Order: sequence, then C-alpha cells, then structure tokens
Amino acid sequence: MTDFEKLFNPRGIGIIGVNEKRAGRYWLSVYKYTGFDKPLYIFNPRLKGQVIDEIPVHGSVLEIPDDEPIDYVIIAVPARIVPTVLEECGKKGVSFATIFSSGFSEVGNHHLEVAVLEVVKKYNIRVIGPNCMGIFVPKNKISFSRGLLSNESGNFGGIFQSGGLAIYIAAKGQSIYGTNPSKILSIGNQIDLNFVDFLEYFLEDDETSIIALYVENIKSQEIGRKFIKVVNELTLKGKPVILWKVGSGEATRETIMSHTGGLAGSVKIWEAVAKQTGALMVNDSNELINLAMTFQHISSMPMNRNMGITTGGGGASIETADTFERNNLKVPKLTPETVAKFKEFVPDVNTIFRNPLDLGGSMGHPETFFKSLVTLDSDPNISAVIFIKTYDFNHIFLETIKRAYKEMKKPLICIAYKIVDDTSDYANKVHFKRELFKMRIPVFESVELAAKALDKICTFREFQNKHNL
Repeated sequence: MTDFEKLFNPRGIGIIGVNEKRAGRYWLSVYKYTGFDKPLYIFNPRLKGQVIDEIPVHGSVLEIPDDEPIDYVIIAVPARIVPTVLEECGKKGVSFATIFSSGFSEVGNHHLEVAVLEVVKKYNIRVIGPNCMGIFVPKNKISFSRGLLSNESGNFGGIFQSGGLAIYIAAKGQSIYGTNPSKILSIGNQIDLNFVDFLEYFLEDDETSIIALYVENIKSQEIGRKFIKVVNELTLKGKPVILWKVGSGEATRETIMSHTGGLAGSVKIWEAVAKQTGALMVNDSNELINLAMTFQHISSMPMNRNMGITTGGGGASIETADTFERNNLKVPKLTPETVAKFKEFVPDVNTIFRNPLDLGGSMGHPETFFKSLVTLDSDPNISAVIFIKTYDFNHIFLETIKRAYKEMKKPLICIAYKIVDDTSDYANKVHFKRELFKMRIPVFESVELAAKALDKICTFREFQNKHNL
C-alpha cells in the first residue's frame, strides 16, 4: 500500500504555474485563505524574481535548496509542458503531484499521459489526476477551494472524479449537514493513483469512518477486481461506502468520455457489485450527503426496518407512511399497551392512535410531544422513532427533545421540511438543526430523503448481520 504521509501531511507545498492574473493566482489564494502554516513555494520562470501576495516567485523547483523539502506540488501549467515540469520535480525529490491541468486523454491527447507516466515511473512520483483538484485535508490546512473551512475536520472521506462535485459535497457537508471531512480527493483521469489506492488507505485510516465515491469509470478489469475486494473489506470493517455511479444514459456516457477519458460501464453491473460488497448506491449528490449525514449523526443502527412515526396531521402521516413503505421500510401497528399509554395523556379529539401517530394540535404542546417520543420508543414493535417538525424551532422544543432523548434507547430521527419562506424562521431552524446534530440526531429536509437514507442504513446493518458482525 502507498504511504500517503507526505501527501496528506507534507513538509512543504509547491504551486507550479502561478501568474499575475487573477485566474492564475487561484491556488495561491486558496492556501493564503486556509492559513497553511508550512513552507509554500510558487513557481513561474517568466516571473522569476517577482513577488506575488508577499511570496517570491521561483523559476523552477530545482532552485529550492535540498534542505527545504517539497513533498507535494500542484501543477497548473499547459498540458504540453507537464512532463517537463514533472521531470524537474523528480530531480528535486517531490513525492506527490496533483495535475490540475486539463488537455489529456479527455480530449484525445493520450500521448501526453504516456509521457507523464514515463517520468513518474522514472522518479517514483505518485500523481493525482490529471484534470482534477487534488486533496482537501482540513486538519492540515490543505484545500482546493476558498469555500471550504480549514478548521472543521471530521470522519467523512470522499473520492470524486469531479473536482466541482468534490467541492460542492464537502461544502454542503460542512455548512448544512454537520458532516465534516477527514480527507476529500478529486482524482480526475486516474492515470496513476486511482480509487483503489485511496480506498486501501481509508481502510486503515482511523480518522475516516464514512467513505463516499463519485465514480464515472474504472480504468481496467484488474483495478475493478481490487476495487470490489477493498470495498467489501471496508464494509466488513464497519466503514460504510456510499457509491454514486453515474453513466446510465447515452448523453451521460458521452460526457464522461469527454470529462475523464474513460468508459462508464453498465449500471446493472455496478448494482451487482454493490450487492456483493455491501456498498450503498445513491442516485445523486443530495442522497449521498444525506446518507453520509445519517451515518455521522445517528446514535445507533435500527435493529430492523420497523419505524415509529409521529406527525401533526393526517395527510403528513399518509405521505410519510407511503414514502417509507415504497422505500422498503415498515410502519408496524402499535401494541395495545402503547395505545393505552397514549390515551392517558393525549386527547382523543383530533388524534388517531396508530402508527404513524397523528397528534394533530397536540403536536404543539411540549409535554405531550415529550411523552409521545418516549412512548413510541417503548413500543417493542418499533426500532427507530421519526418525528416531523415544520414549526416551533425554538428553545422550548429543543429542551423537550433533549429531555426525551435522554430517556430513549432507540435512534431518533427528525424530518424538518420547509413550509415557510421567511428568513427569521430559517435562522431558528438552522440553530435547531445544529443543536440536534450535537445530540447525534439526523435532520432531513424531506420525507423522501429520510426514507432513502434509512433504507440504506438498514441495508448496511443487514449486510453486517449476514456476516455475523
């Protein structure tokens, strides 16, 4: 397995291709923003001797003294000169390079990739890309976007063939879902380092326990076989692998060829791979980050698919039950003992004592809400409790939920979809959601997203149970 210490925790970083134009200073601006606190070098032979953003410009990495190591470089130069730049990096002793540059096999320039591989094999440099953003390691202030927080590190790892999606999902995880990354990678064309290399690393990485993949293509059958093996090992180790495989339509397949220069492969084959390995397939970025959020925040896996639901309306009850059952979840009847408990404290006017539990107007009474959650939790037919909240995102209900959760033994899940387009309501909801995340309570913005995520959570548990884990 590749030793990635010098990639994820480099002693020095070089940016090759910085120039005086705004676009040419992108990478420098990213690292100035993160506050990267180790040596940072910038290179451009045309601007040698100048100073950009208080950092001197060098002409080549070979100008840097031997006692100043550069472990990782970002290459942002025209594709035709990338092999020459890598030759210099090899002589300097650089261990890892991200090739940000495009213009390789995705546009038919396969010979350039061949030339790159000849150089990296000669000097034992490991390459990410080309045509990618590289790495985001918030713990070490390494990033690929100013829109990401460098001080918010967590246990969410991701490997994406799209740089834009890597940024988008990492940002949503940080700002919306309380799902902070450990390491996010944008790997582009994968001419050297590929999915398997980083999955094998995540297998042993104690900082990463949830892994998301955005896959356009796998480069060879050999890599495919290794991919299946390591994904299975991750699942059996208790690290869920969330797989977003694109390429089901003709237009998508053509776009993939022009994006990363590879063939998409059959979706049916990938579904079989997921079933064999325990990987959890999703259809889009929203499903991906919501499932990662669920694994991040849920206190424990549901023992089975039996969900107990409480809402404040009959229509919402029907919609939720219908959506859950459509996604392979069950909404079982409450035991007579549970119904009897509810009748002790819930008025029988505007209330229906079944699952889903329609509390009607009583949903707005904190004490009734508290007792309802605890009572659902006590029902032996229920393995997880879901409540729908569309208003009263306030301190009183936060404390009510905290008090109930301390008494509960089963997972508690919130669905808080938007019904009011009001900034003050949104501010309260954001605070409410973040406080629930601190308690390890997942919060979904739609019934559909909740149902799909809970289905996948149950599938993951069933796969582990099948293997006696």
